[in-house]
Amino acid sequence: MARITKKQKKAAEKIEAGKSYLLTDAAALVKEITTTNFDASIDLDVALGVDPRKANQMVRGVVSLPHGTGKDIRVLVLCTPDKAQDAEAAGADYVGLDEYITKIKGGWTDFDVVVTMPPVMSKVGPLGRVLGPRGLMPNPKSGTVTMDVAKAVKEVKQGKIDFKVDKFGIIHASIGKASFSPEKIVDNAREFLQTITKLKPASSKGTYMKSVFMSSTMSKGIQIDVKSI
Repeated sequence: MARITKKQKKAAEKIEAGKSYLLTDAAALVKEITTTNFDASIDLDVALGVDPRKANQMVRGVVSLPHGTGKDIRVLVLCTPDKAQDAEAAGADYVGLDEYITKIKGGWTDFDVVVTMPPVMSKVGPLGRVLGPRGLMPNPKSGTVTMDVAKAVKEVKQGKIDFKVDKFGIIHASIGKASFSPEKIVDNAREFLQTITKLKPASSKGTYMKSVFMSSTMSKGIQIDVKSI
């Protein structure tokens, strides 16, 4: 079991047990309790009152964060040669088709997002065995299967993220960095949470957003008062 350092213990003491914080207060507090010596990610864990085993209660979507994620997102574009120049100009890190498909089949996954085109999905589809378990498979619903690959690359680079409820009914996402100001963290968190709210399934009964916790890498979670969102 990992030992808790003095810094971590002191940071944990700043969180009142059983208390739900206003979103604005949580954004300021999460910066205070971050003890890492690197720019930690700010994460949200949202527990929903849905049954993800039912297709009509699956919650999945995309959101463009106002201030981006703070991460350098590596984008691979699998496209035909006529779209390659557009993808490169938009900022894609890797652009090609057959050579990258071969590399991925060999286990290469040194990228964060894959963007592709409908005409080449017959080649990309078999990569599901490698990309699927890692959450990297492109999907039309997330905007990563499109003829306008340049637009898709720009959106991803600017802070567009794809999210999906897991089998336990929880959505996990990184919405910024500890170096962000509290105001930027609040803006990103609010945009993300409001997007989830708009995606409430019609078949979902009772409380939809059951709990929201904010944390940074290796920090304790701060419970957010859902009514303050």
